[in-house]
Amino acid sequence: MPFEAPSAEMRLLLRTLSDFVRQEVLPLERPFLHHDFDTVLPAIDKVRHRARGLGLWLPQIPAEYGGMGLSLFDHGLVSEVLGRTTLGHYALNCQAPDAGNMDVLIEHGTPQQKEHFLIPLLAGDARSCFSMTEPENAGSNPTRLSTTAEKDGDDYVINGHKWFTTAADGADFAVVMAVTDRHAGRTQQASMILVPAATPGFHIVENTSVMGERGQDWASHAEIRYDNCRVPQTNRLGAEGMGFVIAQQRLGPGRIHHCMRWIGICERAFELMCRQAVLREIAPGRTLAEMGPVQNWVAESRAEIDAARLLVLQTARQIDREGAYAARDAISLIKFHVAGVLQNVLDRAIQVHGALGMTDETPLAFWFRHERAARIYDGPDEVHKWSVARRILGRVAA
Repeated sequence: MPFEAPSAEMRLLLRTLSDFVRQEVLPLERPFLHHDFDTVLPAIDKVRHRARGLGLWLPQIPAEYGGMGLSLFDHGLVSEVLGRTTLGHYALNCQAPDAGNMDVLIEHGTPQQKEHFLIPLLAGDARSCFSMTEPENAGSNPTRLSTTAEKDGDDYVINGHKWFTTAADGADFAVVMAVTDRHAGRTQQASMILVPAATPGFHIVENTSVMGERGQDWASHAEIRYDNCRVPQTNRLGAEGMGFVIAQQRLGPGRIHHCMRWIGICERAFELMCRQAVLREIAPGRTLAEMGPVQNWVAESRAEIDAARLLVLQTARQIDREGAYAARDAISLIKFHVAGVLQNVLDRAIQVHGALGMTDETPLAFWFRHERAARIYDGPDEVHKWSVARRILGRVAA
């Protein structure tokens, strides 16, 4: 599949976004890294208001829902620009998990669900979380869930235990994966149900500590207990038993968002690494940039980042043209490959920074803590490798 360069209009948008990120978002990165949320939260809300006024809002959402209506390919390019800073995606209201929940509500929500849940989410007046992962079950197999939603009259009564529910702290509602029919086929047992956070029985136990950091508000992951949590059956998204299918639809395009965000992180880490190398003296008149290992890391990182970007954008174009199912091999490839590149580049950048790289004076340590999970969430590396290899070998055998 030949690679197509971005249009002139898209190149202009990317320059505008780059300026916006540099001028409006980057100044807030330091207080964010130092957990000064009392400063960051009101300041980033002002930045979000300015972004919306400039038309830089919801790049991934169709125009009829108030978004920029970008293709997956073009949004991938935007995601790289935003990924250069820890706050970029949130500034434009295209952060996970809200972005995925918006897509699900647009595709499967009823008019009433869209009015009550989607519209405030699109406007930035509400936040959401996606509650699927459970500590008692392997996240690599999303068909194995213990959380149940049992019918009682016109309601569902939800009981279960979730964790790593991103952005639950302060969220207005959760999209919960729960078993509605234990006797159905393996991929038809669970449903997605909208649960307002104010519902009795919705309990946030605590924000889960990630390598020593609990986070706050939208920059956190929570452990949640659902204790006889009662919601109307009209809060179910799609048909009963469609939870797994909807989740798979959500994850395909979402992996493009993640992978291009990782490319943005890589580019920023690469720039920081190169700057540190040329400025850091290890002896009078001699810098790190003159060291052979550092030169190797620079060359390897440049090649890996550029190759990863092309692979992701090619996959995005295939999804735009043929759909996520036709691109499933490519989606698996980018998921584990780009996650590996990200880890390599961050590790090299931290090594070049030495002790400084371990601090929060740069975003490197933050990304290393949180993006190590890139090789785990949305399917661990090993599952994606096994899955794509099995399909390739199956086609050869046939």
